Amino acid sequence: MTVIERPPLWSRLKPWLVGFDIPLLLAVFWLCFWGLLCMYSAGYDHGTRFVDHARNMVLGLTLMFLVAQVPPQRLMAVAIPLYAFGVTLLIATALFGITKKGATRWLNIGITQIQPSELLKIATPLMLAWWFQKREGLLRWPDFIAAFGLLLLPFLLIAKQPDLGTGLLVLAAGLYVIFFAGLPWRLILPVMVLAAAGIVTLVASEDHICEPDVKWVLLKEYQKHRVCTLLDPSKDPLGKGFHIIQGEIAIGSGGVTGKGFMQGTQTHLEFIPERTTDFIFAAFGEEFGLIGALALLLGFSALILRGLMIASDAPTLFTRLMAGAVTLSFFTYVFVNMGMVSGILPVVGVPLPFISYGGTAMVTLGLSLGLLLSIARVKKLVKT
Repeated sequence: MTVIERPPLWSRLKPWLVGFDIPLLLAVFWLCFWGLLCMYSAGYDHGTRFVDHARNMVLGLTLMFLVAQVPPQRLMAVAIPLYAFGVTLLIATALFGITKKGATRWLNIGITQIQPSELLKIATPLMLAWWFQKREGLLRWPDFIAAFGLLLLPFLLIAKQPDLGTGLLVLAAGLYVIFFAGLPWRLILPVMVLAAAGIVTLVASEDHICEPDVKWVLLKEYQKHRVCTLLDPSKDPLGKGFHIIQGEIAIGSGGVTGKGFMQGTQTHLEFIPERTTDFIFAAFGEEFGLIGALALLLGFSALILRGLMIASDAPTLFTRLMAGAVTLSFFTYVFVNMGMVSGILPVVGVPLPFISYGGTAMVTLGLSLGLLLSIARVKKLVKT
């Protein structure tokens, strides 16, 4: 009689765990710690926000672990289907979507409502990375023009919902891929100069262009109001300006060391709007102060720097482009959210990774980190 011994549990789990990028995981767990700590304080009297945030975090980390097992070659194979599926959902949303507060961003699929634009945060850079990989060494001007077309299609569909915040995040992720693919600096620099000149002109002419009877051709009225409120929050101190003013007060009152865990008066007296989502950094700054903010920035900096190192060491053009785009997308999230709360950028619906409450955002975060870990893991496995 033959006896077959089952290998120990560790031997069976080892192939799933080997090759993970430890520095990146340490940065992720460091940010998760601060996210749970801040959510407990900001959301303990806000229903089940802390429990739900912890559940979403576990879901995101699980997705990160599962996606990290998938080789980049298979990820590349799903680029076209995922992009086509995402764009189809965006078109369906435009035709049959659910409208809330004047925005048609949600699609009813029977068992739940989804926001298809979140899928394009992953699908768009994935598609563009595939596009440039197929043309490696043979890039011509028509290839870049086609890439911009692939990028503008989802961006315009999302902006039309309207959801300019998410649209700009998708646009930024795609532009990172195009930049890393070799877009010449002679085309980038003029755009940067024009953007800087536009910002200076906007600030200088604020008194005139923000008058009620002045119409902005490319932006909707509420978007104009957001920009004008950023330039002068005191014009609407009880409306849109309230968010910016209270965020600045909360961060400033935290000082160097903060008021202490669960001691934030602006937070718990309900002065900070959206204190568990978009404006959670204001609650964080009030309670943990400059030292806490630096600890948080340390985690984000470590994650971004490690991601760029993974991108530079990636084995193929596809993996380099994808890792670079995912990493700089994290930078965009952090910069836009903190800038918005601090009053240097307009108020848009952009969460702070790991810290802000939101199930969909956490799923997208887990998928993005899984892609990055998959790229880092395949390189390590090849070396061993």
